[in-house]
Amino acid sequence: MGIGKNWLSRLRAKKLRGLLLGISALSLISAGIQPTAAQAQQLNVYCQVSQAEAVRKEELRKAAFEGNDSARQEYSTLVQQHADRLRNCRTQNWPSNQAVWVGLYPCDLQPGILEAVLDRMVNLGYNQVYVEAFYGGQVLLPQADNPTVWPSVVQSPGYERRDLLAESIEKGRQRGMQVYAWMFTLNFGYSYAQRPDRQQVLARNGRGMDTLTFARNGGTSNSDEIFIDPYNPQAQQDYQRMLQSVLRRRPDGVLFDYIRYPRGNGAGSVAARVDDLWIYGDASRNVLFQRALNQQGRELIQRYISRGHLVDSDLDQVGQLYPAEPEPLWQSKTPSAVNPLPPASVRRPALQSELWRFSVAHAVQGVIDFLNQVAQPVQQQGIPAGAVFFPNGNQTVGTGGFDSRLQYWDRFSPSLEWHPMAYGVCGNTGCILDEIRRVLDAAGSGGHQFVKPAIAGTWGRPTNNRPALETQMEAIRRVAPQIKTVSHFAYSWQDAEFDRVRKFCQLR
Repeated sequence: MGIGKNWLSRLRAKKLRGLLLGISALSLISAGIQPTAAQAQQLNVYCQVSQAEAVRKEELRKAAFEGNDSARQEYSTLVQQHADRLRNCRTQNWPSNQAVWVGLYPCDLQPGILEAVLDRMVNLGYNQVYVEAFYGGQVLLPQADNPTVWPSVVQSPGYERRDLLAESIEKGRQRGMQVYAWMFTLNFGYSYAQRPDRQQVLARNGRGMDTLTFARNGGTSNSDEIFIDPYNPQAQQDYQRMLQSVLRRRPDGVLFDYIRYPRGNGAGSVAARVDDLWIYGDASRNVLFQRALNQQGRELIQRYISRGHLVDSDLDQVGQLYPAEPEPLWQSKTPSAVNPLPPASVRRPALQSELWRFSVAHAVQGVIDFLNQVAQPVQQQGIPAGAVFFPNGNQTVGTGGFDSRLQYWDRFSPSLEWHPMAYGVCGNTGCILDEIRRVLDAAGSGGHQFVKPAIAGTWGRPTNNRPALETQMEAIRRVAPQIKTVSHFAYSWQDAEFDRVRKFCQLR
């Protein structure tokens, strides 16, 4: 079904007038109840639009797109007034930037729909919007200008040249908002994995599985998350070509998400053995072997990752193969100060432990290097680049194990914006604040300049055992008033019915 002229009436028929108008942060207003003076003050603190103004703007928008020239002029004037007010309000209230994450759909190209979406964001006080530009194996580029290996989000006949990303950037700015391109990174999506010419690009573990096989066999909770080998030149080339196309739309920033490996289910969420690591693709293996500093080191690394452990005879044999070298060496390994070397049985446990840590470090470095490579062209154009991550994605687990995501965000460059997803679930703000504090502590002095937490929830009411957004915001303001930007995941949570109708309609 389409959502043309009758989409508004269908939603009203479902008694969602308040939700449709996207009015306020508080459930009181969405229920049509006039706020008290204290509640109005709270709305003003978060730079939100009153119910009356939101209703007027929505009615003008609808009339404007039905061909009423007078309404079009009034609508344009009111949009500009709200943009100016939003800019002024955000300079006077904490935080300076209140952002929201949003996915756009093909039906947003119907007349007036994208405007309605952006208007509602302004109504809720958002002056930054993070638009999904690459996600789920598809890209928000028009079919007629999509030089990438991924399909376009919009594939309806007659819309080949409509540029939803460029239009959202332009119309967002008209409303006083900065528009960022939010992009998946190492997760290239299911469509990519289906290409016969890209099978070798996928990350592989030591059990003979690539990430597509891993996902199909229930290794992860989302079978559409297909990760590539960050060391693979083809993956780097494909992503850079897509990124350049996005940058030609001149977004106000670019956020890189999924800067990590898959998180497995159950015991698979922990990397405890070398064959758990996604370093067995040809490209990753080759770089790993190149990290050896001599032939003994290279041979020992090969034996370790192929078998998953060393035996005493490995040390004796590599010494016999390369007798001119005193011992195996690789990057980060300190040469032994003991001469002659102790017997193999004495040295083997320590060498095996070193190789485990070395292999983990190699996996982590691939993620960091890929991020640095893709962030560079963004920053060279003077556009902010940001990294999205889980605050707990870099933890050790048990004795010698690691979170399988290997998301070592504490090694991300401080020249990037850091966007920690503080999504802790404990029924109160304690766990959420703990995650934010952990990131601020790691960022060190001046970290508040680039740490920009993302929180999850809805205005006016708790959701999924998380406090309401305003409760979380106030808690963050109390403990970290130096933070300048807080973002909310996601717009679809604020306007769930409107999001559902837009998502599942058919563009005609």
